[in-house]
Amino acid sequence: MSASAFSAPIANVPEWSVTELATALKRTLEDAFGHVRLKGEISGYRGPHGSGHAYFSLKDGGAKIDAVIWKGTMLRLRHKPKEGLEVVVTGRITTYPGKSAYQIVVDSLEPAGAGAWMALLEERRRLLAAEGLFDAARKRPVPYLPTVVGVVTSPTGAVIRDILHRLADRFPRPVLVWPVRVQGEGAAEEIAAAIHGFNALEPGGAIPRPDVLIVARGGGSIEDLWCFNEEIVVRAAAASTIPLISAVGHETDVTLIDHAADRRAPTPTGAAEMAVPVLHDLLADLDSLSRRHAGALSRLVDQRRGELRGLARALPGPEALLAQKRQRLDLAEARLAPALAANARDAQGRLNRALQGLARNPPSLRLARARERLAAIDHRPRHALERVLAVQGERLNGLSRRLDRAPGQGLERLAGRLSRATALFSSLNYRSVLARGYALVLGPAGTPVGSAKAARAAGRLTVEFADGRVAAAVEGAAAPETPPETPPLPARPAPRRAAKRKEPAAETKKAPVEGAVQGSLFES
Repeated sequence: MSASAFSAPIANVPEWSVTELATALKRTLEDAFGHVRLKGEISGYRGPHGSGHAYFSLKDGGAKIDAVIWKGTMLRLRHKPKEGLEVVVTGRITTYPGKSAYQIVVDSLEPAGAGAWMALLEERRRLLAAEGLFDAARKRPVPYLPTVVGVVTSPTGAVIRDILHRLADRFPRPVLVWPVRVQGEGAAEEIAAAIHGFNALEPGGAIPRPDVLIVARGGGSIEDLWCFNEEIVVRAAAASTIPLISAVGHETDVTLIDHAADRRAPTPTGAAEMAVPVLHDLLADLDSLSRRHAGALSRLVDQRRGELRGLARALPGPEALLAQKRQRLDLAEARLAPALAANARDAQGRLNRALQGLARNPPSLRLARARERLAAIDHRPRHALERVLAVQGERLNGLSRRLDRAPGQGLERLAGRLSRATALFSSLNYRSVLARGYALVLGPAGTPVGSAKAARAAGRLTVEFADGRVAAAVEGAAAPETPPETPPLPARPAPRRAAKRKEPAAETKKAPVEGAVQGSLFES
């Protein structure tokens, strides 16, 4: 047989593409294992990615399988996956063609066995205790006799009937029931919302605000009571401003809300007993206190009556109290008549002496003397006033004369000062120097030229005399194309009255310009 016979294709074996084979395997696995429950330990947990999905593996002693939890399922899970936690998951088996691997898509997850539940419970208790949510210092006392009792529980169970029956037996009080689920999916959220809702009620509003809250549920397994271990419920109980009594399960059942509540009751019936006192006991105590109060009051009255009698015996009688006062009154009455007579005699003597004095110096005589003195001094004030007026008149006339002369003298002094200033100005004015035959040489800018060097540098000059200005050009200097505009002569001062002319200072004389100057005379 030749080698080519072995290399020929086998016609009866179908040919698959990789995608077709992967799709067929995916359908086969999903049809055969559409819904499975797996128990294993979480390994390689990679928390929720940015997309919200979580990836990990489930393993036991002999095998491992990849697992994925989609974002929507992750948000609904009551127990979040954690590395090393033994769990029971429910989901469907599928494949991932990109890696030629199979995996389980998890729909639900819960810890495996009571040991795992307790480990998770202990870890959560430790974390919440570290935050101070279980501190005894933050717990408030339950009011002795609440006006309204709020109950958070299932409306259909035996728990609410036991609480209402116990409250009616002990002390009937208005009860507000907030119905919630106490087990299963969403129970924790409803319980937390009920606690927050009771705390949100306004005091004195349409719905009365409870003075105490009871969160209650009957007994059950740790899985059944797990909603009371959820962090959202524990935080709601710790944040409640209304005192809260926890009554979850039986006395041996302990949940995290028991640690956060202000009081823990072993049973829901025990919670009702903690919330209100016994009416009959209160009535009996009130009757006993009333009898004790009446007896104490009677004994107090008897005691005070005896003390009053003792004090009354120690007091003296009315006759003894008034005898000394009566005696003093008699003595005063005996002294009163002589004292009145002596006082009358004394007053009579003073009156007689006053009459004798009036007889010796009658008022009419004193009035006549006063009139004589007044007549004697009648003209003296008038003469003194006339003398004062004469003196003041003379002073006023003198001041008036001085005031009339003052303006003329002031004007004469000012005129003299003005004449002297005018003479000084005329003597210092440079035009007076020009009138004596001197000239002032000005440059192109109108500034004085004080040397021949400066004149040659300027080229064109303006020579000012007493009666006008002359434009001139310096020989040997380059003349500018256009002659500069001659500045106007300053205005002559107005003529003043004649004053003595003084010789000008030597510094005002200007030296003639060296060199020949040619030009024409013009009026500036």
